[in-house]
Amino acid sequence: MTKDTIAIIGGTGPQGQGLALRFALSGYKVVIGSREKLRAEETSKVLNSKLPEKYRSIQGCENSKAISMSGQYVFLSVPWEGHNITLNSIKNELKDKILIDIVVPLDKNDPKKVDMPPDGSATEAAQNILGDKISVIGALHNVSAHILNNLESRINCDILVCGNNLEARLKVIELIIKGLKTNAYNAGDIMSARCIEALTPILIRINISKAVPFTNAGIKIWSPTD
Repeated sequence: MTKDTIAIIGGTGPQGQGLALRFALSGYKVVIGSREKLRAEETSKVLNSKLPEKYRSIQGCENSKAISMSGQYVFLSVPWEGHNITLNSIKNELKDKILIDIVVPLDKNDPKKVDMPPDGSATEAAQNILGDKISVIGALHNVSAHILNNLESRINCDILVCGNNLEARLKVIELIIKGLKTNAYNAGDIMSARCIEALTPILIRINISKAVPFTNAGIKIWSPTD
C-alpha cells in the first residue's frame, strides 16, 4: 500500500477501466477490484497493455484486497443494481478511507430516466449504509465511459463534487484535477447529489438524439468572459 494507490471497486466495467487508465497515466498505482479475482487480474493485464510500459501499474484482485491496498481513495463504479449489495459487503473494510461514489441510479427499463432511491440519491444511500464515520463523496456522475477510455482526448467536461465532509470533498477535487487533468468544482453537501446524478439521464437523452450532431457530451462550467 502506498499513498498514491487508488482502488476502483467495479474496475472491470467500462467506467472503472477508463478511470484506471487515466489515473495510471498520471502516475498513480491502481488496483481494480471485482467479486471475481480472476476477472480483475485478466482485466488489469488488458489495461496495462494499452499503456506505455512505464505506466503499467494496474493490478487486479478481489474487492477486499483492493481496498486494503489503497492509500486513501476507493472509487465505487458498479451498476446501480449492485450498489447497495456491494457496499454492504465491503463496508467493514472502508475504515479511514474516502469512498468516491460515481454510481447513477438509472431506471433499469429506460436509461433516459433516473430512479432515485428513498435516500434521495445513490451517494446518500452509500452514506447511510456506511455511516457518518466514513466520508462518502459523489463525483464523476456525468462523464461517459467512452470519453474516459479515449486516452487520445482530454476529458471533455467538468466534474461536480459533493459530500458532507468538506476536507474530504476538497481532497477529491484535488485528486480529480491532478489525476484526470480536468476541472472539478465544489458542489456542496451530499444532498447536491440528487441534482448531479439526475443530470446523467438528461445527457444520455441528448447524446442519443438524432437531432443532435454529437455524442458523449458533458457538463461545462463557463465563466462570463468565455
